Amino acid sequence: MQVTIQPGKLQGSVTILPSKSHAHRLLIASALAEGETRIHCPSENADIAATIRCLNALGAGITRQGEYLIVRGGMPMAGAGAALDCGESGSTLRFLIPLCGCMSREITLTGHGRLPSRPNGPLLSVMKENGAELEGEGLPLRIKGGMKSGCFALPGHISSQYFTGLLLALPLLSGESALEYTSPLESMPYVNMTLDTLRQFGIRIEEMENGWRIPGNQRYCSPGMARVEGDWSAAAFWVTANHLGSAIDLQGLNPFSPQGDKAIGQLLRRLGGKIDVTDTPDLMPILSVAAAAWPGETEICGAARLRIKESDRLAAMAGVIRALGGNALETPDGLIIRGGKLRGGVVDGMHDHRVVMSAAVAATVCEGPVTILGAEAADKSYPGFFRDFASLGGIADVR
Repeated sequence: MQVTIQPGKLQGSVTILPSKSHAHRLLIASALAEGETRIHCPSENADIAATIRCLNALGAGITRQGEYLIVRGGMPMAGAGAALDCGESGSTLRFLIPLCGCMSREITLTGHGRLPSRPNGPLLSVMKENGAELEGEGLPLRIKGGMKSGCFALPGHISSQYFTGLLLALPLLSGESALEYTSPLESMPYVNMTLDTLRQFGIRIEEMENGWRIPGNQRYCSPGMARVEGDWSAAAFWVTANHLGSAIDLQGLNPFSPQGDKAIGQLLRRLGGKIDVTDTPDLMPILSVAAAAWPGETEICGAARLRIKESDRLAAMAGVIRALGGNALETPDGLIIRGGKLRGGVVDGMHDHRVVMSAAVAATVCEGPVTILGAEAADKSYPGFFRDFASLGGIADVR
């Protein structure tokens, strides 16, 4: 899909869609809990759908009733084998790998796009050290269970998703485990979201220096009802548009949310200086286009991990900015951007939802039209993005 956007500020009201990060966690916890959990989640995206598909393949019964996802818990930990298609969702894959290691059944995990090439080596290694039987390094990955309680030590600077997956799984093992990070833990807000979810489902996690102590033989207890928060990662595009002169009223957000991307407003105030996105890497693409339209030089750092996302996001956003007439220089872990006027042009969405939506926001402050190639990638996390864009007065020709 190709979208051409005419310059112009946005105005109106948007209700923010549910957070996929929060939904993944609630769905997995609900599938593990006995009984039924009703999750208020008015809409889904491709990544949430991937988690639902995989949990159903494992034996959970997840159906939709209006604005609610109804989860029949008590997902079996033993039984026949299963094949899990994780789509392009890194969260789905990495959250479920440790859980599959706890099961007494053979499970094959597959994926699409760049997901099969994204690294999981450190997670697989620490699972093998604790008895898990695995075949494969990438995808397809076969897991035959066998994981035992023990000490799980991982570098903290690679992916917080590894820690979330283990935190969800280790309470199910028969003995006590320790989960430790051997280097500073990045994206800590995402781990805090996991810990909040575990508490909501009655799981005890004890904090210790550089990690957590996790008692075994625990059972997930359904709270009966749960609500997926509005997605601050999605809201960041509209918050940034407002910072650049639009007037959008955002509905459905929790101002007290543990979501790390809630920091978007604070980070935008640092334009023209140095912005560290170590704890909020998903904000790098939209911050980079804001920096390109803002006076002065902005350095964005702490984003080395973004080279192995749906695209190499550092290279992709440098390319977007240059294509629009801006100035961006890649560094090993970020970008240096000299702000100024953006003329418009043709940009490649690089099959990356955050690149596409960031380019659309950039179009609101360009001097001429912006054509985005591969704009359908936005559907991965925000299926209604261009519909909402049009409802706010954005003039977009979709082909």
